[in-house]
Order: sequence, then C-alpha cells, then structure tokens
Amino acid sequence: MPRFFIGPRSLFSIHGTDAVRYLNGQITQDVRRLLQEPHRGLSTCVTDAKGKLQAYATIYLINAEQPVIWLEASMELRESLFARLSRYLIADDAEIDDISDDFFLTHTIGEQTEGSAFAHSRFGVAGFDQWLPSTIDISAQFFSPLEQAEKLRIQHGIPSWGHELVEGILPPEAGLEAYAISYHKGCYIGQEVISRIKSAGKTNRRLQRFTLASASNISLPASIFITGQSHEKAAGTLTSVAFPDALGFLHKSAFQEKEFDLQLADGSNLTNAVSCIVD
Repeated sequence: MPRFFIGPRSLFSIHGTDAVRYLNGQITQDVRRLLQEPHRGLSTCVTDAKGKLQAYATIYLINAEQPVIWLEASMELRESLFARLSRYLIADDAEIDDISDDFFLTHTIGEQTEGSAFAHSRFGVAGFDQWLPSTIDISAQFFSPLEQAEKLRIQHGIPSWGHELVEGILPPEAGLEAYAISYHKGCYIGQEVISRIKSAGKTNRRLQRFTLASASNISLPASIFITGQSHEKAAGTLTSVAFPDALGFLHKSAFQEKEFDLQLADGSNLTNAVSCIVD
C-alpha cells in the first residue's frame, strides 16, 4: 500500500468540557459526528462571517471523555488559524494548544488496519492518516513520492490548499459541500451565507476536472477559453495538472461547454483540452 510522508502541519489541540460545542460554532463540519465515528478524520472549512474560506482542515477525536479534538491544516496557516480560533474563545470551558512542532503526518492508501489511525479519503480514495511524534527518526522508513498522491487527488477532483483552495473563495465553489459542510448542525460563523448559497443552488464558478490533450509544459495558474470563441475573456482557470488530468474553475457562463483551449504562459494556445465535470 502506498504510504506518503505529508510532514509537519498546523496542528491544534482543542480540549475541555465545552470543546465540542465551541468548535462546532467555528467550523462547517458537525463536530459531534466524531463521537459516532471516533476513528475517522473529517474534512471541514473555517469561514468568515461572509462565508468565505479562511482555512481547509481535518478534525480528529483523540479523547472522547475529556474531550480532546485535533484540528489539522496547511502549515502556512499556523499563525492565522490559531489567531482565528482563539478570537472567539471567550467564556467557553475550552483551551487551544499549538502542537504543530510535536508531530508529523503520514497517509496510507488502503483500508484502515491500525487502531492509532484515522480513516480519511485525503486524496479521493480510501486511506488513513497517522500522526508520528516529530522526535522519531523516519530516515529508514520508505515513503512513496508525493507526486503519486498529487496525481490521485487530481484524478478524483479533490481540491488542495494553495492550488484550488485559497482565502476568500466560497467553499461550495470548490465542491466542499459534499464532505466538509453540514447543513443540519446549527449555527457557525459564515453559516447564513453558505446556507443561502445552497438554497439558491447557484455559484458564479465551480471546480471542474479536465482531460488534457497535450503534455506541454504548463505554468499554473493558466487561463482557459471556450474552443472556437474569442479569447478576449477567459472562461476559467486551470489550477492543478498531473497529465492527462487537471483541475480548475469554470465561470458560470461556461458551465455547459465541453471543449476548451488552454492559454500558456508564452501566449500560445494548447487546443482541445476536453473538460470532464467533477463527480
């Protein structure tokens, strides 16, 4: 089974009597699901009051009795995410500790087989996360190249922080409502806007998978244009490539289109990049 070394991540321990209630008011996922699925990692978003993305994360139940919940995200979000979570921790019996330096993250493709692991389809297929103490010497351990994991996630339409996911986008634009948003758990910061988007059933852009017809070097992000139409206005943006698969965003004016030209950095066009809608 392929095993990947993800490495250090932003990692916060939320603990105390009110930990579940507090965190449930901060993120899009229903934290109470962890109590029914204690050996699973759950994807979630942290949004602002306008429903715009501030972080994409995973939560884990470490101890059900106290309780203790870990929240993991990209390392570049360490300071901003800790400040965001701490800002609303006022009268709750809960604490947040930054333990980012204490652990490394690994991910293995396949069914969960170890009690210390958390089932999580991080790259779009069955797999599990494991946290290793950062003091462990991993030099003798074998890990598959991360390029293999990147290809998996692109093939399965999974957005990634720094590529498809950046601060300020609306989570439904990236298809995150399928596994990272609960519409039944009650209030959280940004909930009203995200619920309104669901009711309207419309977004101005959406994440889409593409199959590329050429393996030419592509500098990302790259603009895409509807084949056969003027190239004055882009129909979307390509954000990740693992040939022949790619991910990107389409503007709503191009939702019904199937074939696109790709504008390369040198101004030339890569034609016949045929789009495939995300499942």
